Amino acid sequence: MVISVPRLVIAAPSSGSGKTTVATGLMAAFASRGLAVSPHKVGPDYIDPGYHALATGRVGRNLDAYLCGTELIAPLFAHGARGCDLAVVEGVMGLYDGAAGEGELASTAQVAKLLRAPVVLVVDASSQSRSVAALVHGFASWDPEVRVSGVILNKVGSSRHEEMLREALDESGVPVLGCLRRAAQVDTPARHLGLVPVAERRSDAVDAVGAMAEQVRRGCDLDALYALARGAGELSGAAWDAAAAVVSSPPPPLPVPTLGAAPPDPRHRPERPRPQTPDGLKDRGSGLRAAPRIAVAGGAAFTFSYAEHAELLTAAGAEVVTFDPLRDEQLPDGTRGLVIGGGFPEVYAPELSANEPLRKAVAELAFGGAPVAAECAGLLYLSRDIDGQPMCGVLDVSARMSERLTLGYRDAVAVSDSALAVAGTRMRGHEFHRTVVEPGAGAAPAWGVRAPERRVEGFVQQGVHASYLHTHWASRPGVARRFVERCRTS
Repeated sequence: MVISVPRLVIAAPSSGSGKTTVATGLMAAFASRGLAVSPHKVGPDYIDPGYHALATGRVGRNLDAYLCGTELIAPLFAHGARGCDLAVVEGVMGLYDGAAGEGELASTAQVAKLLRAPVVLVVDASSQSRSVAALVHGFASWDPEVRVSGVILNKVGSSRHEEMLREALDESGVPVLGCLRRAAQVDTPARHLGLVPVAERRSDAVDAVGAMAEQVRRGCDLDALYALARGAGELSGAAWDAAAAVVSSPPPPLPVPTLGAAPPDPRHRPERPRPQTPDGLKDRGSGLRAAPRIAVAGGAAFTFSYAEHAELLTAAGAEVVTFDPLRDEQLPDGTRGLVIGGGFPEVYAPELSANEPLRKAVAELAFGGAPVAAECAGLLYLSRDIDGQPMCGVLDVSARMSERLTLGYRDAVAVSDSALAVAGTRMRGHEFHRTVVEPGAGAAPAWGVRAPERRVEGFVQQGVHASYLHTHWASRPGVARRFVERCRTS
């Protein structure tokens, strides 16, 4: 299979240069021309893809070479970009910044090379003139495999300022494809973990995205940018497919026999899942079984999730239903498992606490042994309290806000058997929070983490797996398959 979707990578010398404004504006501007635009974000960021989705009407997807491995970048890109006229990939941090101590791993530059995509460098020109040429020359020549093919000048102060910048860049050999003036209306509010998510300010976010699109339309050469995107190199290989990933993942281990039961026959080989039938039932060769219903937390308090997680759960045979812990007083009828991803429960602690019927329903489900997968915000929601505000009380821990930002990639190994993984399973994850739970790990910890210091963290309790670690299940599809099987049998 040849992947030839036109594509651009929007990068910058550093964070704060305006990548999100330019990338989101380009997505919206091209979409307004009638193009089907596929939005992507390099790295583990959950918030920017929400703005991308608003701009394009399509799911924003992440491309993270640390969490998923370099071999999955092109397949995941092709999966998201299937049927599209253009893909816009927003970078992370500075162009060459990646995982600490890992060289180029997970950098925008590495992803651009893996996608054979041209790079457009967004430069904050607010405090420079002729020096911009030296800056661009340095980034364009640092790695000959990275194609820095154009520059968009951001935060330009005046016509005279623009003229000086363009004259300097004439000598660099990198064309100027856009020039954006300072514009307060495209600013988006931020707080302790970055931009405020779209789900919390949808009306204002719509206006902000519209302003970004208008600014890009006025200041950028869209025809030249699209022509540049069409010059991206062809990629070979198949697009990622959730069903194929689930089928090829290792089958869940056989249940551990109870005392006095006969041990499993070592010659027995568990059946691999067969294709799902159209009516949502799975045929295992011995009749049809209903798909277990898995409730996934959403709404303004729980906005962090990777689209591939729900796709993998569905491919593994589950019925995935979203609920909002801020509004819904009960879990969806027939819920057999629960997934609570990341978000900002600390911001909505009073409202979450006030929804006592749902807190009790979650606790009842968890104490009944149902599988529950909770990451970061989910961990906080399952705690006794957040800064004194009662939560679900599933875990005997207390959560509080702190001054310290915990941020970074993690290399982890499962310490305890759980509904997600058997002990010894290795996964890579990411932490991003300003909260602390005390204690930080239970009698059966979820993960052992090697860096930045060796420690155990998280909780495995009955069917609950809760920790601060965000993981990307596309790297270990067996996690979704095991979780669905546990939901089916619990």
